[in-house]
Amino acid sequence: MKNNNFPKENNWDYFWKLNTNSRFTKKSWSKIRMTKLLDEIIKEGMDVLDAGSGSGFFSNYFISKGCNVYSLDYSEDALNITKRLTNNRATAYLKEDLIDPGFGDRYAQKFDIIFSDGLFEHFSSDDQQKIMNNFKKIKKNKGIITTFVPNKYSWWEVIRPLVMPGIKEDPFTLKRLSDLHLGLIPIKIGGINALPFTFSPEKLLGSKIGMILYIFAK
Repeated sequence: MKNNNFPKENNWDYFWKLNTNSRFTKKSWSKIRMTKLLDEIIKEGMDVLDAGSGSGFFSNYFISKGCNVYSLDYSEDALNITKRLTNNRATAYLKEDLIDPGFGDRYAQKFDIIFSDGLFEHFSSDDQQKIMNNFKKIKKNKGIITTFVPNKYSWWEVIRPLVMPGIKEDPFTLKRLSDLHLGLIPIKIGGINALPFTFSPEKLLGSKIGMILYIFAK
């Protein structure tokens, strides 16, 4: 996702060169819990945009569900990793700038599901709104925008700079995440714990101290 709208520190090509085979490309407890939430809305044959495909994990997940997947990233290295992990089975691999107003016009009312994980927190508030405006344009009338972002009050924010050096982000509160989706109808909202246990009390603690916050809106 390296482009002029990112701080110079957020060099995604460099990041993915270093993390081609890292834990970011593999299944984790947080990813398992995210896919369980997505299982509730995904249907075979859906057109899905994986916005900021990164490692390609979720593109591969959507493909396994029989979806027509469009993997998007501004980083050429990320797209190459996605292509390898998905064995070139995505419907398309898109190198696009989500801030570009033309993006929304080119894919108007195209997608049933617009998925992002770890995307919005790397952009300024103004650019976040531009991206969301594009997402609203490319969503089908009954389409769903599914957004996952880091929780400002999570333990992850303490250690993240050590795990992802050089990558800056502005984590979310649940209210701020909801405000980003104004004009849409929320159908599911909460938080995810990333503790390595089969049972994780999402309803009790996820939305407060969970590693990830999420909202599904249409």
